[in-house]
Amino acid sequence: MAFRFEELQVWQRALDLGEEINQLTKTFPKEEIYVLTSQMKRAADSVVLNIAEGSTGQSKAVFKVFLGYALRSAIEVVSSLFVAQKRKYIAQPAFKVLYDEYEILVKMITSLRNSL
Repeated sequence: MAFRFEELQVWQRALDLGEEINQLTKTFPKEEIYVLTSQMKRAADSVVLNIAEGSTGQSKAVFKVFLGYALRSAIEVVSSLFVAQKRKYIAQPAFKVLYDEYEILVKMITSLRNSL
């Protein structure tokens, strides 16, 4: 692997969850394309991108900052899931699966940040 972030399990999990969010938002109504759909996709992508950017060999302190950004973006995705559920764009079982997966991801990001 050419880049350090590729080896990070937290980055791999975030990448997979980002794709799940991408697939989910394809089922949202067209009127949400520039609102909730866009916001959820950008937040999910931001998690992956900030983990990668922070791992580029900068100082541990800088990596912690980027992990903080990733953490906040993950929380934004979770909040967006609640909005989608409230608007009836996502059923409870699918919501629960993604909620649980993001809870694990948040714990992973937090653990990595605390270990630096």
